Amino acid sequence: MTQYTRRTPDQWQSLILQWQDSNLSAIQFCQQQNVGYASFCNWRKRLSTQPSPTDNTEEPVQFLDLQPLTSSSDSGGWDIVLSLGNGVELRLSQN
Repeated sequence: MTQYTRRTPDQWQSLILQWQDSNLSAIQFCQQQNVGYASFCNWRKRLSTQPSPTDNTEEPVQFLDLQPLTSSSDSGGWDIVLSLGNGVELRLSQN
């Protein structure tokens, strides 16, 4: 029976960094470290999409004043679409 080791996200991050420095393929590294290849790939993908807490590359938060939209009497209403990422959109409209 195969013995599996549970690892924390920090431990997976450390393994991924070791792999990057190893000049081995992911499969070779996993065999050498006795790590499941599918789990390694899953965690590599998961951790590559998460921003690190010290990552300050995000743009500063900006606000848009919507007051002119509500006070405009000559328009029939407004339609606002906010793209939130990953295909998620928030639609606001007034008729």
